[in-house]
Amino acid sequence: MIASRRVFLAGSASLFVTSTLNKPAFAASGRKTNLIVVMLRGGMDGLAAVPFTGDDTLTKVRPDINVKQPMKLNGDFALHPELQKFKALWDRGKASVFHATSIPYTGRSHFEGQYLMESGGTVPYYDKTGWLGRALEGQGRKSLSISLPMPLLLRGSMDLDNFLPSSNPLPDDNILASLANNYANENMLSTALETIRKRPVSMTSMRSRGDDGDVSSLASVAAQQLADPVGPSIAVFDIGGFDTHAGQGGDRGEHAQQLGKFDRIIGTLESDLGDVFEDTIIVSLTEFGRTLEQNGGSGTEHGYGTAILMAGGLLPKSQIIGDWPGLKKSKLFEGRDLDATIDARAVYASVIARVLGTDHKEVVRDAFFGADLPDMTTRIFG
Repeated sequence: MIASRRVFLAGSASLFVTSTLNKPAFAASGRKTNLIVVMLRGGMDGLAAVPFTGDDTLTKVRPDINVKQPMKLNGDFALHPELQKFKALWDRGKASVFHATSIPYTGRSHFEGQYLMESGGTVPYYDKTGWLGRALEGQGRKSLSISLPMPLLLRGSMDLDNFLPSSNPLPDDNILASLANNYANENMLSTALETIRKRPVSMTSMRSRGDDGDVSSLASVAAQQLADPVGPSIAVFDIGGFDTHAGQGGDRGEHAQQLGKFDRIIGTLESDLGDVFEDTIIVSLTEFGRTLEQNGGSGTEHGYGTAILMAGGLLPKSQIIGDWPGLKKSKLFEGRDLDATIDARAVYASVIARVLGTDHKEVVRDAFFGADLPDMTTRIFG
């Protein structure tokens, strides 16, 4: 598949690699900048990940699943105890939270919500491309994908056809060498194939390592690729398991385990990227939050407002960003959910503009169909 993007995609069970055919994204300093998106499927509970501690509301409405030993961030917010690496980065001024935010979707369907969180649109199943793919395409970044399926998030309008089959195991080096020879006169394809063959990591082993849920191994592979000065500058991880209708748990439990995976990704990336981490930003992406009150099964239902977790050296300081609406009944969305006071797409547009070194208005035009999105660049990076 020839597409206008520059990416390396890792999931908890599979890995997709894109070999780049043009220059990477560079900051004003001349160094390559990296963007890592971690998709948290199922509806990440922002009130569990970053609980509000300014009053006792959560203690009252979540007697069985409230986080009892959170790590203090400031006078009003704390952090889930599974987010130890994130907290360490917070203490260093390299992690932030954008709270009370969501994509503009209130239908509470996983299928529709996940489609929209990737497409960046407002009508389910209408757009056939993804916001990250369109943003990269708008900057003229072209690459050759050697594995399918490519997630909606990364699809651009210039997608053509399969170049290599989506098989497992993937083609070995002999096949790649044969293809490179057959396409010797096709500069773009032959260059991409030679780049792929020089990669020191086996894609088959990366897939198998992901099958056991060891996201740290995949994060290590991603770090190796992103640290390459001429390698990919964008990575996407995919973590499921956040749909905790029953037995959600508080400090421990199903939701905590998934947050722990996110934290291990961050910790491994920081460790393995080394100095490159200073030119990197990591952002979370989920389809919606969870209800304020726990249900009869000690879980939560599909909600609305949630939180975006951000980490990386590109952040100038640690802060809670957003316009907190509060948890009073009159301030809840439909009387049951944390409200969202900012469109999450505005956050992603600002992050992309910073990483790609381009104008915010251009990103909004290319990635989000020219939606009326405020520029959050100064609030995040100022």
